[in-house]
Amino acid sequence: MTLDTISRTEARADELVPSRYAVQVGDIDVLVISDGVLPIPAHVLAHNVETNVLDAWLDEQFLPHEIAEWPLNVLVVRSGDQTILVDAGLGMDPNLKLEKAGRLVQRLEASGIPLDSITDVIVTHMHMDHIGGLIIDGTHERMRPDLRVHVAAAEVEFWKDPDFSQTAMPEGFPNALRGAAKRFMEQYGKQIQTFEKEAQVAPGVTAILTGGHTPGHCMVRVASDGERLTFVGDAIFQVGFDQPGWYNGFEHDPEESARVRVKLLREFAETREAFVATHLPFPSIYHVAVAGDAFRAVPAVWDY
Repeated sequence: MTLDTISRTEARADELVPSRYAVQVGDIDVLVISDGVLPIPAHVLAHNVETNVLDAWLDEQFLPHEIAEWPLNVLVVRSGDQTILVDAGLGMDPNLKLEKAGRLVQRLEASGIPLDSITDVIVTHMHMDHIGGLIIDGTHERMRPDLRVHVAAAEVEFWKDPDFSQTAMPEGFPNALRGAAKRFMEQYGKQIQTFEKEAQVAPGVTAILTGGHTPGHCMVRVASDGERLTFVGDAIFQVGFDQPGWYNGFEHDPEESARVRVKLLREFAETREAFVATHLPFPSIYHVAVAGDAFRAVPAVWDY
């Protein structure tokens, strides 16, 4: 699948399911864009609990036991004269046959955001479903030559020799992840600007290292005129509100991931600020409330 093929695909302006949602954060424009959904085995949601325990939770959520469909959300942030893409979706890996994902390029263009208008990219981490849209054949050539790609230094270092020993991924994913990260570095390595703990990418837009999910996983905080919205990437999954101690199969350090998750959920419950996550249902704008020893997800009311 190449960018040229995707560009010739019939436009989906008549989509019944919305794929973009605009949010204003002070003076900063934010657009949540759906890259589609990623079907994965449901057991990946928690590998440190018995199957019947996970199945009971899935029943409570009206979700199937066999296949879970993860939403794939990215952000476009406009601050000053910069247009910042936060993550890039799955792209089109034909070996994985994931037909419901990889819609980012069409949906950016349908939103009036051509690839060459993007000045900066922030990569929360280098898993395939966060960088795949950038490595479709022909994409790099359409990006600006002065594009800046912001990635935590720990993330770049990790993918030189990634450790999957604590993960529980479906078959085929480790090799696919390695291949995607390698191709990403080959194409964008000279444009990457690394940071240690945090980096201000634009006025009011800051990438902040969290670690956990991967050693260099980061979140992106947008702040302006006393308002805030945080994109947490893969720090929070749907099951994480009710069961923040359950380990997701894609977490490279499950214990640290759980610590990061609880810290963020407590912070959001206290500050009442909204956040967006990659794999929460579109448009993925949530608040958090404390519910005993766990948490409760409160979807933001759509602003028409």
